[in-house]
Amino acid sequence: MKALVYHGPGRRSWEDVPDPAVKSPDDAVVRVDCVTICGTDLHILKGDVATVEPGRVLGHEAVGTVEEVGSNVHTVAPGDRVLVSCISACGHCRYCREARYGQCLGGGGWILGHRIDGTQAERVRVPFADTSTYRLPADVGDEDAVLLADILPTSYEVGVLAGGIRPGDTVVVVGAGPIGLAAIMTARLLSPAHIIAVDPAHGRRQAAGALGADVLLDPADDVAARVRDLTAGLGADVAIEAVGIPATFESCVELVRPGGHVANIGVHGSPATLHLETAWIRDLTITTGLVDTATTPILLRMLAAGQLGVTGLITHRFGLEEMQDAYDVFARPADTGALKVALFGGL
Repeated sequence: MKALVYHGPGRRSWEDVPDPAVKSPDDAVVRVDCVTICGTDLHILKGDVATVEPGRVLGHEAVGTVEEVGSNVHTVAPGDRVLVSCISACGHCRYCREARYGQCLGGGGWILGHRIDGTQAERVRVPFADTSTYRLPADVGDEDAVLLADILPTSYEVGVLAGGIRPGDTVVVVGAGPIGLAAIMTARLLSPAHIIAVDPAHGRRQAAGALGADVLLDPADDVAARVRDLTAGLGADVAIEAVGIPATFESCVELVRPGGHVANIGVHGSPATLHLETAWIRDLTITTGLVDTATTPILLRMLAAGQLGVTGLITHRFGLEEMQDAYDVFARPADTGALKVALFGGL
């Protein structure tokens, strides 16, 4: 089959690789019908994720059709249309029993496109298929469903829920790329008074406004002053970091009020400075995290019920064989206007 293979920092190719096969009784082999590219894939290609070895098939988000299952798979069967989660879960270890699937000790966690071959291929082997795939309702389209593989549960769990957003809060989202936009969408579920989006790209600020942000700022603006104006001089209740560079993390720490919360979603490839000499007295809470995807069933129910509108997040569409073109478009959002891309098998 064809797959997108990582060959070290800055090097990737769309090439022939062996077809996947069931290796364990808990496995499923899924034909990929729709797949997307994540900002984390770009971090891998920059060399920021040293645990990804050359020769790895990238990708951890997909919708597909089950072709084969192992003898111990009971919840999906050949022919089922499924969401392939970015997180695999053994279902039995201490962390899985606490619904912290991202920290799975039994061979799961973030493994697709990381420690085992991933979804940017014509087919993918999915370990722990009973707990790592979700059957999709007929009225949920592939393009919408693929957004539930990673960015929507990530933004909701690591940003909105971990950040403790409450009705009436003022929330700052720094970075209006796909994950930041998903954070804006899911923050609206908690009815904050204001959602402030901060991004240097005009197009992304406009997308943030369309998805629910009511204040749109360029980092060149006096963001801190605008936040103080909206909060009686206190600062934001919650700041969500959705970029993954030191400057944006450090900005979030400065933008929250005493007693506020910084929820870091961004994938960081270099150290950020935490100014404890000034922050310790402000009663701040700072959280980080890898998504667990424990909320995927909830988000899927909301999507199926029409309570979670995702229109506008996917801006570019390709055939699966156009993977290299899709990467080029996704990696240059300032030039292409790309937010999220979708690639479809059989086009």
